[in-house]
Amino acid sequence: MPTHRTLRVTAKDEVADQVVSLRLEDSDGAELPDWQPGAHIDVELDNGLTRQYSLCGEPGDEYWRIAVLRETDGRGGSAYVHDELAVGAEVRTQGPRNHFEFVDADSYLFVAGGIGITPLVPMMEAATRAGSPWRLLYGGRARGSMAFADYLVQSRPDQVTLAPADEVGLLDLESALNDVDDGCVVYCCGPEPLLLAIEDVSQRLGVQLRVERFAAKAIDEDAVDEAFEVELAQSGQVLTVGADESVLSAVLDAGVDADFSCREGTCGTCEVAVLSGDIDHRDSVLDEDEAAAGDVMMICVSRCRSNRLVIDL
Repeated sequence: MPTHRTLRVTAKDEVADQVVSLRLEDSDGAELPDWQPGAHIDVELDNGLTRQYSLCGEPGDEYWRIAVLRETDGRGGSAYVHDELAVGAEVRTQGPRNHFEFVDADSYLFVAGGIGITPLVPMMEAATRAGSPWRLLYGGRARGSMAFADYLVQSRPDQVTLAPADEVGLLDLESALNDVDDGCVVYCCGPEPLLLAIEDVSQRLGVQLRVERFAAKAIDEDAVDEAFEVELAQSGQVLTVGADESVLSAVLDAGVDADFSCREGTCGTCEVAVLSGDIDHRDSVLDEDEAAAGDVMMICVSRCRSNRLVIDL
């Protein structure tokens, strides 16, 4: 089971238009777990919502740092953080977890859109410490809305390209990816249109790409929801998953404990091992190779194309 810990907000600063940075420390002064660039935590808010936020500080810090964009069309989580979560308040957290791991490479190209900069900041610091060349292409609605932009430009002026949309338009992904070497890994995080565009360009150019989504990706138009059976290997119990419910819902309704958080396939909390079955992956966590391996799935959104699925629960 994931570890819950209560953290206290010890600093809250506005780092861009509609973006606040929070420093979180253990309420009892305990040391926080180690984490690696790309990790995120779950934050349980007093309004009943749980949200996932990337850690954007330094892994060696004694505190955790997150940055939160106010989502004008959101469901209340970011508004609560901005308007209600004050210095001194306590929040329950889970994690950290990492499905956006920073891998060794000859060089890196980081591409950020808006608040997608957050998981990339510690990656850039890690690349610098490793002596690996890197570049950042950072787009946003306007210069004032781009978190950490001033810091990044001032600290690494030769490596950082800011591209506010109101000044230069959309990011020129074709040119950026055309320039990468064979040993370069491209990391991208941002809104879905950016991710879809860079996935298309990288596939055509044969570039190594790793992305992280903050929102659920669209389900394929030809996807069909049909009922199937799921066997829980640890007990032998067999459940029917209806066409209008998820594996997670069926498991919880049967009284079986299962970890979950976002219910959108973006956080990775509900990942379980799969022993048999043809998985219909619908999450935004696994990359193509991980999905093709067929040994894990996110039970909050992914389904089964065969008649029976056997999972390690």
